[in-house]
Amino acid sequence: MDVLVKKKDIDKNETMDEKLNTLRAGVLGSNDGILTVVGVLFSVAVATPNQFTIFIAGLADLMACAFSMASGEYASVSAQKDTEQAAVMEERGLLGNNRALEVKSVRKYYMKRGVTAKTAQEIAEDLITKKPLETVINVKHGLKLGHYMNPWKAAVSSLFSAAAGGLFPLLAMTLSPVAYQWQATILAVCVSVSLTGFLSAKLGNGLVKVAISRNLVVGILTMIIHYSVGIIL
Repeated sequence: MDVLVKKKDIDKNETMDEKLNTLRAGVLGSNDGILTVVGVLFSVAVATPNQFTIFIAGLADLMACAFSMASGEYASVSAQKDTEQAAVMEERGLLGNNRALEVKSVRKYYMKRGVTAKTAQEIAEDLITKKPLETVINVKHGLKLGHYMNPWKAAVSSLFSAAAGGLFPLLAMTLSPVAYQWQATILAVCVSVSLTGFLSAKLGNGLVKVAISRNLVVGILTMIIHYSVGIIL
């Protein structure tokens, strides 16, 4: 149990931010898996016609990418979680040493939202009396008491999504008839990066067409660059 939060303060239901963080890690992992694997496949496939060599190279890159993405997400989200916990600890100390300052911070928060000074003061006093730590960390840091970003969920999400994303070009290149493996792989990459672009736009409330177009351009450039590398080498 987190030492910074009492058991009664912990809500087992995930917040929307926590869920979105896990989904974000999954979408990014999938996109990276697609692009890194197709990059290796194109470079190797141009250099050698040996299908087993191409498959091993792609599989090795898929595994490396998946574990790299997972470890990166774990480190990143762990740092974020440490920052959030440090903020909670700091506010806990301030509530014990300078309660008036915390009340003032809450009062200012409500005044900025159009509440009169008198009403804001009453609200602040009432909230600090009933739910002091929960109120302060929400007002000052936008956090919910007992809820921190979960590095393990982000890592697992990134691990499996990167592996799943990398499977699209890997299977297209190695299972398609040799005469059509290039076309099949290009199609698989275009479809899969379009899907990740769509999902990223939905998660971030962005423009779907722009996100899909951007991912398609990046995917096509990735294939062109690695194909060229294979020819040169």
